[in-house]
Amino acid sequence: MYQDGRGAVRGVSLAVGKGEFLALIGTSGAGKTTLLKLINRLVEPTRGTVRVDGADIAATDPVRLRRRIGYVFQGIGLFPHLTVAENIAVTLRLLGWPKPDIVARVSEMLDLVRLPRELAARLPATLSGGQAQRVGVARALAAKPSIMLMDEPFGAVDPLTRDALARDYRNLHDALGLTTVLVTHDVLEAVLLADRIAVMEAGEIVETGATHALLTGAKTEAARALMDMPRRQSERVNRLSAGAAVR
Repeated sequence: MYQDGRGAVRGVSLAVGKGEFLALIGTSGAGKTTLLKLINRLVEPTRGTVRVDGADIAATDPVRLRRRIGYVFQGIGLFPHLTVAENIAVTLRLLGWPKPDIVARVSEMLDLVRLPRELAARLPATLSGGQAQRVGVARALAAKPSIMLMDEPFGAVDPLTRDALARDYRNLHDALGLTTVLVTHDVLEAVLLADRIAVMEAGEIVETGATHALLTGAKTEAARALMDMPRRQSERVNRLSAGAAVR
């Protein structure tokens, strides 16, 4: 994949196991979002192959592909003129689900993401940021995908809400047996949520490994710099708690 004449993502070889929670981290412009979009053909590769469940997605209709892969955007992307229920039901209607089944599934999804069913008739503009983000997750999960792609899904809310959303999603990932690929700029979020982390730099994956392994023994400079951040921040907080000056 090329951008401004350069490879936005190049030389990437990455396998994500069924049921795995993988986080992609790296500095801005590293290629994380482009790599995520390659998985469901929102971006087409100029070379190479992307496989989902063993099948080359180039031979799959992109619309059909996207309907079986959940996608949560940073900006949520709820349709402002549709109610919460209608937003959650978008993919279900496109798939031709019977109306009674859609109504039942919407209620089920609201319960799943811990939102009151009374919100179903509300418009997105009346929701808090956290509520809107939960609706986005419900919409992505409504058609029962086995794969979830998440691009900075919790970045537009306050820290307390972000933490609650992240923990709740990880619980959903485990309970539903999902395979999740998460793009995040927050290294601590990646550490706390992911089973495995892939570090990107300048369009390439420079290191990947189990979260604990990268925390304790990252081999590349880029990975060490990122993985040391939570530790450095914790040390600064501890010094502040002890009354010491922090610079």
